[in-house]
Amino acid sequence: MELIQNDRIKALRKGGVCSQQLLSPENSASKRVTITRVTVQPGARNSRHQHRSSEQIWIALEGKSLLLLADTQVAPFCVGDVVRFEDGEIHGLHNDSEGQFVYLAVTSPPIDFRPAYEQGNA
Repeated sequence: MELIQNDRIKALRKGGVCSQQLLSPENSASKRVTITRVTVQPGARNSRHQHRSSEQIWIALEGKSLLLLADTQVAPFCVGDVVRFEDGEIHGLHNDSEGQFVYLAVTSPPIDFRPAYEQGNA
């Protein structure tokens, strides 16, 4: 059993995006998954990107936004929706609404997301 208390959860921030690393290589012994709660402020975006060797599942918890997909495609993403991205699939998010958007990201195998925030790719 592994309990991760709130003081061990780090937040990564960049340009209106806050990613709370609920379960990550930094605070857990898990070798199978990273779980992140992402809050995106109105007008902010998580630019298109890919994870070459991890799949990712997003669960919309609050609000509405636009998924940014390959080839400039977009799709609505609203509270209660679930989306799965395969390894290497292009994805991102733009909160084009007037309220904050919150989603849970489950990534397997785990990824250290710090470099994306340090380089401004969040």
